[in-house]
Amino acid sequence: MTTKVLITDYVWPSTDPERAVLEAAGIELVIASDTSESTLAELSKDVDAIMFCFAQVTAKVLESATNCKIAARYGIGVDNVDIAKATELGIVVTNVPDYCMDEVTDHALGMILALNRRLVPHTNAVVGGGWNDVALNQPMHRTRGATLGIVGYGRIGRSLAAKAVGFGMNILAYDPLIEIGSEIDDASVVSLDELLAKSDFVSLHVPLIPSTQNMISAPQLAKMKPGSIIVNCARGGLIDEDALAGSIASGHTAGAGLDVVEPTPPDPASALLQQENVIITPHTAFFSQASTLELEQRTAQEVVRVLNGDKPENLINPDVLGKARSGI
Repeated sequence: MTTKVLITDYVWPSTDPERAVLEAAGIELVIASDTSESTLAELSKDVDAIMFCFAQVTAKVLESATNCKIAARYGIGVDNVDIAKATELGIVVTNVPDYCMDEVTDHALGMILALNRRLVPHTNAVVGGGWNDVALNQPMHRTRGATLGIVGYGRIGRSLAAKAVGFGMNILAYDPLIEIGSEIDDASVVSLDELLAKSDFVSLHVPLIPSTQNMISAPQLAKMKPGSIIVNCARGGLIDEDALAGSIASGHTAGAGLDVVEPTPPDPASALLQQENVIITPHTAFFSQASTLELEQRTAQEVVRVLNGDKPENLINPDVLGKARSGI
């Protein structure tokens, strides 16, 4: 019987890199025509694995996948798969947590620098014929000696800190898993409130879970330093975007860089899109040719490992061990 993997969706030019890995292991690819729950549930009925990017892998899809042994995420976050249901059914869930650290941290730092130097509004002013009309009365920090607050101090947060130190920035970090008062490399670990109050720039690098939904809302924005800048290259839903738009409009927040928004695409009438010093990119912080190739190959390699009865490199649901369909 042919071993099959369902690829629900992808945003790169082709599936050739993962195809090479999978077909070398005797695995046939099935690529979904769309990401509706009904389509994915139907296609998953006779596959041994599911590889997914942004598609929602719901309980219904997993229940339909009666032969499935692994649901492998193309990426870091796993908020679009029902992990509890997968564990209940004996399906291993994996991700690739470190494939794009340089890309995401370059993106976040690039946004911070561009927003601070007001590159977009100044360019727009020149394009609009206003070379002599730019008023130099908006906040603009000297990066050397400025404070960067990093919310979520895992792999990506620490990679960002290392780069920011090269610009002479002081680093504050908040992470609920790290004891306040700790010193890690160049960062001082503080409470979220202290980080917001003392940082000139704030960058978010946490997963979207119930406790982080709208973790930056009106009260938190009010605690931030006047003239500060906030960047989110993690997940849409971490910031209350209406509150953020209001804070920027009032002049309290000097700018915002968002690689992720909620919903996607953003409503054209969103107040955030009407603000001057805002950069929004379409969830592309992860991207480079090198990172995408690595992502495709490593996701496929996880599928091959699990279907061979081996433990994956990056197991999201360890509670599945001992009852997994793959036998691990």
